[in-house]
Amino acid sequence: MRYPLAAACLVLLLPMGAALQAREMAVPPSGVIGVGAEQLDPAFWLRQAPSPDAVVLDAAAIAARNAKLLQVDPSMHDLQALPATLERAQVLKWIQDLSKRPTHELYDEAGRSVPAATLDALLPSLALDQVPATQKTRYGLVVKRAALRSFPTSLRVFSHKGDTDIDRFQETAEFPGTPVAIVHASQDGRWLFVVSPRYAAWVERDAIAEGSREQVLGYADKAPYRVVTGATERTVYTREQPGVSQLQLDMGTRVPLAQGLAADQPVNGQHAYSSWTLELPVRQADGSLAFSPALLQKNTDSAADYLPLTHANLIRQAFKFLGERYGWGHAYDARDCSGFVSDVYRSMGVQMPRNTSAQAVSPGLEHTLFTDKDSRAVREKAVDELQIGDLIYIPGHVMMMLGRIDGEPYVIHDTNGLSYRQDGAMRRVRLNEVSVTPLRPLMFNDTQRYIDRMTSIVRIR
Repeated sequence: MRYPLAAACLVLLLPMGAALQAREMAVPPSGVIGVGAEQLDPAFWLRQAPSPDAVVLDAAAIAARNAKLLQVDPSMHDLQALPATLERAQVLKWIQDLSKRPTHELYDEAGRSVPAATLDALLPSLALDQVPATQKTRYGLVVKRAALRSFPTSLRVFSHKGDTDIDRFQETAEFPGTPVAIVHASQDGRWLFVVSPRYAAWVERDAIAEGSREQVLGYADKAPYRVVTGATERTVYTREQPGVSQLQLDMGTRVPLAQGLAADQPVNGQHAYSSWTLELPVRQADGSLAFSPALLQKNTDSAADYLPLTHANLIRQAFKFLGERYGWGHAYDARDCSGFVSDVYRSMGVQMPRNTSAQAVSPGLEHTLFTDKDSRAVREKAVDELQIGDLIYIPGHVMMMLGRIDGEPYVIHDTNGLSYRQDGAMRRVRLNEVSVTPLRPLMFNDTQRYIDRMTSIVRIR
């Protein structure tokens, strides 16, 4: 199958032999080279940032950039541009591009080999023979944080015995209010194949409420609204409306405010004066779309609009995830490296492709590409010119430029670990979280640094 390395941020931590000697940096008891308590405080980096509150791109420029991204990036899907009728060939292409029978041996959570019969059964579950020659384009809204999967199954599979984190069938997640096109159903009817603006994959049916094109595509344009600016926030508990009770809303999620409600009347059994009253999609018993008010406490982290795109906001927003566990494909109600950087930028209204492979080369983003022909001098010059918020890509991973200490660049990234040279020997530290690290000491393999393996630098400017 196509393993989604771009979503993985799985940094290879290989045994190291003789390698390049990084500049000397202090190694604290944590083992995370060059990082002490003060570097874990965003205020440290804000103090060093030149013109931290200067606006990098205004709202109009961001909107134009987002529109261009939808038009020119093949990994994106412009739902507004979908035809009224979908052809069988298009639907089959979406499904078959993703759902290919694995050819490598896979293991379950107990470390047992997944039987070939289990993998063989995945293909009939796709029900490809039931895709009609033509079908009316249908639409839906995501009603809860939902996993998007390679196949219509909750089976978790891993490439190595003992690995219980990197589920190879986990692609990504979508958040409440995300519009999708509903294009197919699994053989058992429990899963839908959907096309969202950033992905096409399988999702459990109960996470999608089907509505008209106008209802679904119009939801994102409703105003006024709130934008979630915390790492994750949750709606207020309500027994009256379980579908919107303690619903997780991740950074960058935009939710319209409910209109026409009496200010002195309770919402879902509770007075609303100390909360924002949101309008959230819910799935009715027949699967159709409806909307319900839900409360988001005013003391949670949200804003009336997307945050200005500034260096200060990039630093503050990134640090809200510091220490969050790494979640491959947005698993564990968290995110991976590409999800981390895209959620940070999404809180400022900037849309990005889902995976690192697409982000690094997107024709909708300004990028500098590197190949094996680029010398070390060329790469070092590019590193010397890094600015706050720049995204640095190596195979399968992305980091965000944070600032410098004594001229040395530091990054914040969602990573499983790091390796570096200490006193001539290699040291390996498992992190598995959003982390602050220096860039130059990080080793990709026994002879190459991350810098030697850079494939791209993306600058949102």
